[in-house]
Amino acid sequence: MSDSNSPIGPDPDGLPAADPHRLTSAVVVVGIDGTEAADLAVRWAAETAARRGRGLHITHGLDLRAMPSAVHGHGVALSPLIDEFRVRGTDLVDAARRLAHEMSPELTITTEVSEANPAELLVRHSRTAHLVVLGVRPGVGTLRHLGSTLLAVVAHGRGAVVVARAAGPTRPHRAGPVVVGVDGSAAGEAAVGAAFAEAADRATDLVAVHAWSDLDFGEFAGYDFLDIPDEEMTAAEMALLTQRLAGWHEKFPDVGVTREVYPSDARTHLMEWSKTAQLIVVGSRGRGGFRGLLFGSTSNSLVQHALCPVMVVHPD
Repeated sequence: MSDSNSPIGPDPDGLPAADPHRLTSAVVVVGIDGTEAADLAVRWAAETAARRGRGLHITHGLDLRAMPSAVHGHGVALSPLIDEFRVRGTDLVDAARRLAHEMSPELTITTEVSEANPAELLVRHSRTAHLVVLGVRPGVGTLRHLGSTLLAVVAHGRGAVVVARAAGPTRPHRAGPVVVGVDGSAAGEAAVGAAFAEAADRATDLVAVHAWSDLDFGEFAGYDFLDIPDEEMTAAEMALLTQRLAGWHEKFPDVGVTREVYPSDARTHLMEWSKTAQLIVVGSRGRGGFRGLLFGSTSNSLVQHALCPVMVVHPD
């Protein structure tokens, strides 16, 4: 695998050559913390990196800046504790490396134990990574239990961030389509491009899901749904969805596309598709989101509850 950091010409996925996430040097980055969820993320990341001929970077953040305040007043000597955390971090990344090599013995793997805050570390890596991957334990269902690191990375990362979820304890879906939520926003357009690339890479079909009444308070393509029968609106939205996908379909002609238009509630329909999909792809912010809110309500819900891995795509 080349380690060139320069643009490599037209990308085979049809995406811009200057995109840092598509350079041959861009690796799959996975954050680990020694939990079952992290093991799931390592498996998903290793399999993806091996299939794409990319390296895997396993990283663990110690967050040493927070340690003095955490132990203040407990009579704990700080220096030995820091040394213990470093040793534990090294053990964790070594174990993750072994797990990744079990998935793919030929995989090129680098590891890192950093003093940085885990979320800040992964957000920084996301600027140049091919993908950033984190894990969520099956059955976890509320933001309070998802953890601040995962939420911060999903909200503020660059490129694509994957939350590896599974229907069972250890194995994500390995069949089924890639499903993408299409909402017409800039973030949604980036998600569509990423979804086509994922479907092509996996040699599977793509399902494009669009719920028109969630957009612009029911107005889309110049129509007010309150004044138009559902059948007419659905036909108009299906035509518009086809038009929006046409350019991407030209770049990925081998990807079979199914278009699904619903009158409302994209979250519910995407959640239903997660029962059979191998990956759900969504943008980082919906059409009606506030400028500072980089984590849209649909993405938020899917990260919490979906039954398959979820890719949240940020437009760089």
